[in-house]
Amino acid sequence: VFSTDRIIAMSFPSSGKQSFYRNPIKEVARFLDTKHPDHYKVYNLCSEKGYDPKYFHYRVERIFIDDHNVPALQDMLKFTASVREWMSQDERNIIAIHCKGGKGR
Repeated sequence: VFSTDRIIAMSFPSSGKQSFYRNPIKEVARFLDTKHPDHYKVYNLCSEKGYDPKYFHYRVERIFIDDHNVPALQDMLKFTASVREWMSQDERNIIAIHCKGGKGR
């Protein structure tokens, strides 16, 4: 996990067997709800898989970027505009960004 004051980069929030070696989704949700209640948004950059956004109170935005590929300019512009808007709404707002492994995209 990489973190600044307002940006968290992490691996995929997983369930089932994958939660043994990736971030367990319920633990990620508990952490965000405890440390940043009502002030976080999750960005899923993984095109391969998703999850139920209810874990994060439906504050999830998915941008489909294939593993080991450069994102399309349109996707990067969409992502940066969304982040800019979310962060400017409240100085307490943070973002949590993930792909599958937490380091590629």
